[in-house]
Amino acid sequence: MMNHFLEIRDWIFSNPKKFLIGLALGLLALSFIFGDYGLIKRISMEVENRQLEKRLAEEEQKIVEQQAVIKHAYSPDSVEKVARERYNFHKDDETVFTIKDE
Repeated sequence: MMNHFLEIRDWIFSNPKKFLIGLALGLLALSFIFGDYGLIKRISMEVENRQLEKRLAEEEQKIVEQQAVIKHAYSPDSVEKVARERYNFHKDDETVFTIKDE
C-alpha cells in the first residue's frame, strides 16, 4: 500500500505539469457539476420553472373564470338569485319556507 503512494508521488514529481493540468481540469469539472451555476443547480431550476409555469397556467385559468363570474354578476337574474339566497328576499306572491336542521 505504501508502495503505491510512493509510485504516485514519484509520478507527480516527475510530471508536475501533467498533474497540475489534470488537477485543474478535475476542479473545473467539479465546479461545472456542483457549482452555483452547475449542472445540478440547472436541473433543479428547470424543475422549479416547470412547476411555476404550471401554477401560472392554473392561476390564469382561475382569473378567466372569476372574470366570467364578475361579468355575469351584473345581470338582473344573478342579482335576484343573490338577493333570494343571502337575504331571503321573495316576491309578493311567493311563500318562503325555511327548513332548519335539528
